[in-house]
Amino acid sequence: MYLYLVRHAVAHGRDPERWPDDSRRPLTPKGEEDFRGAARGLGRMVPEVGVLLSSPFERAWRTAEILAEQTGWPVPEGFPALEPEVPPHKVVLALETYAGVECVALVGHRPGLHELAVYLLTGDAGGADVKIKKGGVVCIEFEDVPRAGAGKLRWLFTPKVLRG
Repeated sequence: MYLYLVRHAVAHGRDPERWPDDSRRPLTPKGEEDFRGAARGLGRMVPEVGVLLSSPFERAWRTAEILAEQTGWPVPEGFPALEPEVPPHKVVLALETYAGVECVALVGHRPGLHELAVYLLTGDAGGADVKIKKGGVVCIEFEDVPRAGAGKLRWLFTPKVLRG
């Protein structure tokens, strides 16, 4: 399985007055525009995925919608395990449902997505430091299903590289 971990595009800063519920905080217009180009680049590198899973938070969900629009990937499915504070082992458990899918894309947040990448590569969520820029993507390969420490890092790209 190839697992593509996509960090949501640039969103507005936290503002409890505008978005008392942080899950409703949206992408900025520039964040959307820049990510469209990154998504097109990602679509050239990865022309097809079997499933596109996203955190239900607005900024991640919109990022997933842009991915589907720009790449022809499937429409996103809500995946609450990708909310910001869910521990990596729970994400891996939730992914068992997709064991037969060859390519899976996940759209989520910091710190959860970063911890998930490290957990899949080292077996310990604190075992290394991986930085995924907003709108960036990391590709992790597995011989079978995703398991702690069983992943092989194939690549990690910034949105600028994807747009190029």
